[in-house]
Amino acid sequence: MQPTVPETAILFSPLPMKHVLLQVMTDDLPQTSLILAELEVYSPDFRALHDDQFPNIPGQHFRSLYNQAHSRLGKISRHIELPDRIELNRLHVISEEELNHSNEWLGKVWERCSAFEETFHCLKDEESMINQLQEALDNFAELNIDLGLLQGERMFLDIHVGTLPRSNVGQLKEAIKLANYLLFNYKEHKDNAHVVVVGPKSGRESDLSLVLDTAGFRPLSLPPELHDEPEKIRQELQQRRKELESRLHEENLAMEACANELRKQLEDARSTLILAEPFVRIDSAARSAGHVSIISGWIPAREIKRTRQALARTLANPFNIETRSPFPDERPLVPSYMPSNPLMKPFATLVKQYGVPRYGEIDPTALFTITFIIMFGMMFGDIGHGLVIVLAAWLARKKLKSFTLFAICIGLSATLFGVLYGSLFGYEELFHAVWISPLSDPIYMLTVALKWGIGFLLLVTGISIYNRLVLGDFTRAVFDNNGLVSITLYLSVIYGIYSLYNTGWYGIPAMVIGILALLILLAYKLIETHAPPGERMLVAFIETLETVTAYASNTLSFLRVAAFSLNHAALAIAVFTLADMMSSAHGHVITVILGNVFILVLEGAIVTIQALRLEYYEGFSRFYSGDGIEFKPLRLQGVGSP
Repeated sequence: MQPTVPETAILFSPLPMKHVLLQVMTDDLPQTSLILAELEVYSPDFRALHDDQFPNIPGQHFRSLYNQAHSRLGKISRHIELPDRIELNRLHVISEEELNHSNEWLGKVWERCSAFEETFHCLKDEESMINQLQEALDNFAELNIDLGLLQGERMFLDIHVGTLPRSNVGQLKEAIKLANYLLFNYKEHKDNAHVVVVGPKSGRESDLSLVLDTAGFRPLSLPPELHDEPEKIRQELQQRRKELESRLHEENLAMEACANELRKQLEDARSTLILAEPFVRIDSAARSAGHVSIISGWIPAREIKRTRQALARTLANPFNIETRSPFPDERPLVPSYMPSNPLMKPFATLVKQYGVPRYGEIDPTALFTITFIIMFGMMFGDIGHGLVIVLAAWLARKKLKSFTLFAICIGLSATLFGVLYGSLFGYEELFHAVWISPLSDPIYMLTVALKWGIGFLLLVTGISIYNRLVLGDFTRAVFDNNGLVSITLYLSVIYGIYSLYNTGWYGIPAMVIGILALLILLAYKLIETHAPPGERMLVAFIETLETVTAYASNTLSFLRVAAFSLNHAALAIAVFTLADMMSSAHGHVITVILGNVFILVLEGAIVTIQALRLEYYEGFSRFYSGDGIEFKPLRLQGVGSP
């Protein structure tokens, strides 16, 4: 019997889904896909579940036309800007003839745009050539001669133009004198010298090349376009650049005129593609056999009635919907549909960085939201710092967007704990702490953090057990890591240590329960391990020990919650100590301000990272697989207010 999801769990786990098999007339497939896209509740199932009765995948030619038209529109939009989102005046089925007409028209538009693209490409190449010539000319600008004289082969002269380290100029000049060569240093730039080496051809040019290489000589290429005096060439390049800018301006005006002429028709063509896309995206989820077709997929259980009503209202021909709950072996394939909650959207984004909840699992977003906010405040409690975070988040709300709420929440948490700690920008003598000043009793703070960690681990282990029960995996829910036996072992050890601390006696019940749970865990590992007897014993022992040490290390990890609250106060003391060393009042104030900025930026970032680490590694890793499939319904893409 398949386990059911309790109603109370729906608030914290993906919505119950139904597998849907929709039978319609083949001619109604485009209309049906459009209805499903408008409802935004259907996710296709592309498995070939009924390919024996329905062997054909309809709309192959339609899909080919759409892909070509979509590609053309994408290339056109690189030149003609279109709004991100558009309003559809009327929803209607796109016929193959209408799609073909749009595709052919887009092909003609692309021919016009590609002509502009080719022109712009040529102009860009010409601009690049001018820049290269200008860069080359800079190497010879100090030579007041016709640069054409330095190009090509000379009957009686051997000419070399290049650069070498300034420190080698003198040595090279003396060395080439022996071969009747002269060196002219016409420019110096940083540690290099630009030189011209000239001499008579005597058949010993190879010896000269060896000397030049030894001196670190690097030849400078002289483009054939530079065949006049540098000043005249510069004027020619400036003239060419002006002409290029003028042509580019004319082409931009022509492109803009073309865009203004075609934009409305392009938006209409885009509307056509938007309306055609649902039928394309259904792809192999729709299969046909003559005049009858089926569409398979997933729809939230609560949306079945609305889907049936919408189809009955629109389709002229009869249809039939068959629904069923997912089979146990299908659960990894069922998309997880989490209703969007604007208040938890930024926290949901951080949860998705770890993964998407598997269908039926507890979604950790609510738990993450509450515990992360509390832990950040505990580690970064200060009224002033918290209010600065809130103010900064509000001022930067346009850049932060949905994460504005995230920053405001952690800022308010820091402010609240600042009231509890009695801290305002590190000053703890301005008013009494409502709860406790962290440095007044570090042992108490560490104890609180330890209790918080124990409670957190018990909660997430309980969720792990629940997830496995929902999936029907009773064996792992009881015996595996983070199962009922392991949490019993953990509780017995915690109780035994607590009893030992208070009474000096570990207690027989705690010892018996702990040993029994440990033996059961070891036995389960022995059964689950498939290996020769000796290796099986070793592996089972190591894995059991790893389970125990994991609970211990995870519990102790939460001591960092107290450690950072103490560190926050200690940094404030260090800032005030430095400020008191200043000889002037202004220096004192500036030091306090800069110190608080340092605490806000550096420690604020570290505390955020540490809180995330505790959530991900001590929390999510125990109960959250994160390998689910996000529910991405069929919808009309790019529709809405701009």
